[in-house]
Amino acid sequence: MSDVDYGQYEAGQESGSLDQVHQAEGSEYDAQSQFGVYEQDHHAAESTDFSTGQHVEYDAPGAVHYESTEFTNYSHDASEDDHVFAAEGSESVHQAEFSELDALQEHFATAFANGTEFSANDAELEAAN
Repeated sequence: MSDVDYGQYEAGQESGSLDQVHQAEGSEYDAQSQFGVYEQDHHAAESTDFSTGQHVEYDAPGAVHYESTEFTNYSHDASEDDHVFAAEGSESVHQAEFSELDALQEHFATAFANGTEFSANDAELEAAN
């Protein structure tokens, strides 16, 4: 028979720390304006005057007098004007802001010890089945 001594020793220590901060901000502003102006004016004026007349004068005893007058008066006035005004425009504003903060802090400490001792006679070592 043989003497076999087998001993094992284990020790351990572990500690850990984790701090994590995440912050995100955002802002966006959009404005858009589009306009179109179209103006059209048309003015027309017309005036027509037409007149006719006849004048007859007759005197008899003594000296005979006869007078006849015919007249025509015609007047025509016309006025026309056009006015066109057109304007187009657009306006756009964009503003964007963003802020982001990430912070990660880690601290880990580990300590471990392991010991194994084996002693036996040389003649009696066999493999275990």
